[in-house]
Amino acid sequence: QVQLVESGGGLVHPGASLRLSCTAPGFNLDYYHIDWFRQAPGKEREGVSCISSGDGSIYYADSVKGRFTISRDNAKNTVYLQMNSLKPEDTAVYYCATDTTSNCRGIGVLNGGAFWGQGTQVTVSS
Repeated sequence: QVQLVESGGGLVHPGASLRLSCTAPGFNLDYYHIDWFRQAPGKEREGVSCISSGDGSIYYADSVKGRFTISRDNAKNTVYLQMNSLKPEDTAVYYCATDTTSNCRGIGVLNGGAFWGQGTQVTVSS
């Protein structure tokens, strides 16, 4: 069983930045790809970004490309999502997830039985 823990959400003004973190106490994330998803009220969950372990590939949804950056610090067992130039439409609960395979297969593509965090709220409002 893998427990993922997200943190770093908050309430910010448009144009501000936030950095989300995803870690897994007691579980080594080094070998697995990590996805970030988000779900806004009344909307379907959507994939935001993915970072591989094996081949180093990274993917972004078109809606966040150029504003968000995913990265990983294996020494800290943490994957980050740096979010810049935030917009009100970025408001959502953000989740990290993994199906414990090495490489991303695109945005939001997970095998069955994937592990999810509890989510962190990001609210962008003036």
